[in-house]
Amino acid sequence: MQPEFWHKRWAANQIGFHLPQVNPYLQRFWPGLELTSGVRVLVPLCGKSPDLAWLAGQGFSVVGVELSEKAVDDFFSEQQLTATITRRGPFKVYSAESIELWCGDFFALTAADVGGCAGLYDRAALIALPPEMRQRYARHLASLLPTDCRGLLISLDYPQSEIDGPPFSVPDAEVQQLLGTDWQIQTLETCDVLSVSGKFVSAGATRLDEQVYGLKRV
Repeated sequence: MQPEFWHKRWAANQIGFHLPQVNPYLQRFWPGLELTSGVRVLVPLCGKSPDLAWLAGQGFSVVGVELSEKAVDDFFSEQQLTATITRRGPFKVYSAESIELWCGDFFALTAADVGGCAGLYDRAALIALPPEMRQRYARHLASLLPTDCRGLLISLDYPQSEIDGPPFSVPDAEVQQLLGTDWQIQTLETCDVLSVSGKFVSAGATRLDEQVYGLKRV
């Protein structure tokens, strides 16, 4: 999966993965992580999610990473924020108030870029990547974040043979395999969401579960 795939999706507004409202799992489970207000929170492949603004509103310093410049521009426009733009290595960094969006390739990010990040929120990163890239993502994520970093991961589990991704199916066994070496993993909730997922129903999917995990870097 090349960058051009995502640029084309954003350019054509084919962004069914985007949620216009704050994710209810984030609102429900984030407080349980007991992160100190003010710490930095890394949000990989963040798009223009309003979850970024919600996290900032809870007192956190948000570091989003997004490949599409259109998504970044749309976020600041929709949140009615005026961003200051700087160049940091291969990234254009858009900053406003307590939100930084790093526009560029997530895999070019370094630990120095995200220094101080004690939180992680992944709703749309792991499930956006095909299998061969998920291994790379997990390794890179572990290289970026320090011991005791805590976060939320939201994944999907459905019969991959029934519908093409993205979003891809990343079942519990794969989550454990990808992250279990570097993170303590706690399953917080599993929810059957097939009946409210029109794309999957139309495609003939027979099962669709959302899984929410609490993570702690070891």
